[in-house]
Amino acid sequence: MEPGNQTSISEFILLGLSEEVLLQPLLFWIFLFMYLVTFIGNLLIILAIITDSHLHTPMHFFLFNLSFSDMCFTSTTIPKMLWNIQTQSQVITYEGCIVQMYFFMLFGILDNILLTVMAYDRFAAICHPLQYMIIMNPKFCDLLLLTSWLVSVLDSLLHGLMILRLSFCTKLEIHHFFCELYEVVQLACSDTFLNDLMIYFASGVLVIVPLTGILFSYSKIVSSILKISSTRGKYKAFSTCVSHLSTVSLFYGTSLGVYLRSASTQNSRATAVASVMYTVVTPMLNPFIYSLKNKDIKQALKTLFSRETLSV
Repeated sequence: MEPGNQTSISEFILLGLSEEVLLQPLLFWIFLFMYLVTFIGNLLIILAIITDSHLHTPMHFFLFNLSFSDMCFTSTTIPKMLWNIQTQSQVITYEGCIVQMYFFMLFGILDNILLTVMAYDRFAAICHPLQYMIIMNPKFCDLLLLTSWLVSVLDSLLHGLMILRLSFCTKLEIHHFFCELYEVVQLACSDTFLNDLMIYFASGVLVIVPLTGILFSYSKIVSSILKISSTRGKYKAFSTCVSHLSTVSLFYGTSLGVYLRSASTQNSRATAVASVMYTVVTPMLNPFIYSLKNKDIKQALKTLFSRETLSV
């Protein structure tokens, strides 16, 4: 881009999902409902894991952190969207946009890495059941979690710092309901080659490496399950993976769908609508997947509710 229209900016304009005035109240209530379901659902999973000693296992330790990450992930975008609809304003400050981008990327990457770690946990549990508690010892679990956070923080920080070096034009309209990294970079007047290179490189590494890890883990899991002689044993082993496999399919399925959609169309608004799937719908469905398909979580939630009922 030519830097001729360059200016010092203080805010961006978030165009949202639709400019139709009559649709705004409907969008407000739909997204408020989804946000509350997401927040409360993941909070219940966290409380169930904290209060039930039977769930103090490596798998549920990572599920606890995934639920926390999902709560934060949706909280980086939806409250601001709801506020803008309610106040009939499309403005987000420059600083607010940078902060939103940073935390959105942080928790999105953290989700991705945690799903990979959870796949390794299932691999250790099914392929090495006798050594499972030795492999997934508390120190190693803490190390995996710390590494997940460090990678997420550093990658998000790098993208954020690279955004700060850009100069922006007078056209500051973002065709999205939040400050999406690629959309913001496209508004810059200065050279964005390094930013584009970093986006494609980091996206490639942080998608290919975790996905390869997940696929490798499940290839070993399937191989181990097929070696089990009894049908009951095969079912029991596979049932411990169903919740995680469903979450992985939903996460990567929706993310890949949005990527293919954005690559095949120049319609930014359509891409923004499609991105609702992985930014809102996936975190909202995760608690249902784990509570419906995981007997331990289901029982812990029943116990939690019965305690609350008795205390009332």
